[in-house]
Amino acid sequence: MTRISVVIPAKNEAENIVALVEGIDRALALLAPFEIIVVDDCSTDNSVAVLQARATTMPHLRIVRHDRSGGQSAAVQSGVKSATAPVICTLDGDGQNPPEELPKLVAPILNDTTGRIGLVAGQRVGRQDTWSKKWASKFANGLRGWILQDGTRDTGCGLKAFQRQAFLDLPYFDHMHRYLPALFNRDGWQVAHVDVSHRPRGAGRSNYSNIQRALVGIVDLAGVAWLLRRRKKARVLPDTVQGDAK
Repeated sequence: MTRISVVIPAKNEAENIVALVEGIDRALALLAPFEIIVVDDCSTDNSVAVLQARATTMPHLRIVRHDRSGGQSAAVQSGVKSATAPVICTLDGDGQNPPEELPKLVAPILNDTTGRIGLVAGQRVGRQDTWSKKWASKFANGLRGWILQDGTRDTGCGLKAFQRQAFLDLPYFDHMHRYLPALFNRDGWQVAHVDVSHRPRGAGRSNYSNIQRALVGIVDLAGVAWLLRRRKKARVLPDTVQGDAK
């Protein structure tokens, strides 16, 4: 049985993606069996071609393709739905999240004896981004943390590990990947945090600008705050269900 599914949302990352999946392959060698799922978000370069060529000698590499560009959260959800393992790891397709961090990231869930850790969130140290991107991220994280009280300083980090079914139980909306700690907390899961390294983008450029993130972030933040206030609070007591289940 596959232990871990690694989900990579990617768009126009032909110059980075093969080196990334090969790095994941080396990093998780001691945690086999695992699978790598790259979700191509309607790339216009030759990402799919280079992945298909690599998959001929890497049978645990799978490719999921969108019929249109849906964004990072849509790609993550498509990958998680296609996954076969109970534990999911995610990282960005641009190569800035070092795959060597994956064993450290997934360890809290694999070693959890309580079954209550739903999410392990990576938090970047020594970020290798432009000054404007780091400033915008710091401001957004500060505002989000103040409003949602999610106890996480860096929700934008692509390195995460979580229980597959717990993720699928979350309410889906575009850009939800930036609010996973608050959403997992909402459903009663414990959230662990791990400091992770960061490296410069190898090639290509980001698919999103600071202005784009800011515009959608205002609406999303209000929506998540509403979801937290309207969560279901009642729970069924154990061993109280009576009658035949049909």
